[in-house]
Amino acid sequence: MSMSDPIADMLTRIRNAMSRQHKTVSMPSSKLKLAIANVLKDEGYITDFQVVEQAPFSVLQIALKYVGDKKNRRPVITGLQRVSKPGRRVYVGKKEIPWVLSGMGISIVTTSQGVMTGHKARRLGVGGEVLCRIW
Repeated sequence: MSMSDPIADMLTRIRNAMSRQHKTVSMPSSKLKLAIANVLKDEGYITDFQVVEQAPFSVLQIALKYVGDKKNRRPVITGLQRVSKPGRRVYVGKKEIPWVLSGMGISIVTTSQGVMTGHKARRLGVGGEVLCRIW
């Protein structure tokens, strides 16, 4: 079965796993998903990720990050929102890159220089497609 929006599937899997307080979440791997996972790790939203090679396709495993003790454990990611969708792509210039919760969250942007946070794209002076917002 083909998937029309693999990035939305990735975000939904992360959201569902965090709501059930799973330690890891698995999904089919791609270069764009690896780049998004790398941004999430660099910004401290996930613990780690790895690619597991299996027979038909490779699998991306993401180790989720929580704060608090065992009774009061809360996920680090409180919200995920897909911005650019296959039916409606959202492109922005360097001055229109959105702020997420007045700087408390991040927007992930794919640019000509790779996938990066909105803050880094603003600093480098490049625009691109806004993939998602995370807070």
